[in-house]
Amino acid sequence: MNKLETGNKGEDLACKYLKEKGYRIIERNFRLPWGEIDIIAKAPNKTVAFVEVKTMYNNSCIGSEICLMPEDQLSDSKLRKFKRIAEEYANEFPVIIDDAAGWRLDLIAISLNDKKNSIRHYENIDL
Repeated sequence: MNKLETGNKGEDLACKYLKEKGYRIIERNFRLPWGEIDIIAKAPNKTVAFVEVKTMYNNSCIGSEICLMPEDQLSDSKLRKFKRIAEEYANEFPVIIDDAAGWRLDLIAISLNDKKNSIRHYENIDL
């Protein structure tokens, strides 16, 4: 499975997961010239969640001690860019943001495995 296929599968699984948790998907792959947001969804409590999805197939291990997880792919610089894009979206489409509930940044980390996939949802990540 190449990187694009892995990413698409992860985003599909993340959308399915969010829907099962009562979220409504507003948009996928919102793009600006300098970046994108994987998923924009409305949580059951009306908060808009800007979701970054990081997916890895069979987590990469270096030796027997160090294993990389999908979460490790979200660097501080990527998080800053993610926040900037979310702010741009919120400013451009204020009608979707509930004044009381607001918006937040989430990370969904997916480990794909031949036997069982693992999904971890981190709400309200920030610098």
